Amino acid sequence: MNLEAVFGQFPILQSDDIVLKKIEDDHLDEVFEIYNNDRVFEYCGIIPKHNKDTVKNMIGHFERDYHKKSRVKWGIFYHSEPGRLMGIIEAQDFNQKVNVVTIGYFLAESHWGKGIAAGAVNLLLDFLFRDVNVNRIQAEVMPRNENSKKVLLKNGFIKEGTLRQATLWSGKGIIDIEMYSILREDYVK
Repeated sequence: MNLEAVFGQFPILQSDDIVLKKIEDDHLDEVFEIYNNDRVFEYCGIIPKHNKDTVKNMIGHFERDYHKKSRVKWGIFYHSEPGRLMGIIEAQDFNQKVNVVTIGYFLAESHWGKGIAAGAVNLLLDFLFRDVNVNRIQAEVMPRNENSKKVLLKNGFIKEGTLRQATLWSGKGIIDIEMYSILREDYVK
């Protein structure tokens, strides 16, 4: 696993439509729009944040986690609206022994159903497989989160099964999760 590709310098990822780049302090209003909406986190292990100062501090935590090499959070932007953050996608739990990484993503509600999450996941897969040399990418999904499952399946992930009462998610308690994954050999076909 080439962690230097991730943590040497903050990676900016681009496709024809989407740019994944660092979330800055001037994106506070858009980040707050995401975290202030209970519906965005209905199926996530994240508790919504209804205080703008709390969200401002979180942006600093994104930077801290990056420097600790524990996770990367990219802002999701369209080329046509380069200053408007539409969502967040992350890579975390870089397990070098098994060569696996876990991803997650969420969008502002106003951007749901437009293919943005699927495009962002596709862009991140390409980076993680080709540049970081990851073998397995996985995502954990609450069983009722049909939209997230569609994003993963559209990108070639396979549902591996349901882990019953397997994890503790903030605000949700102990829950079942469905595990989805894609291997390099599945992706590079």
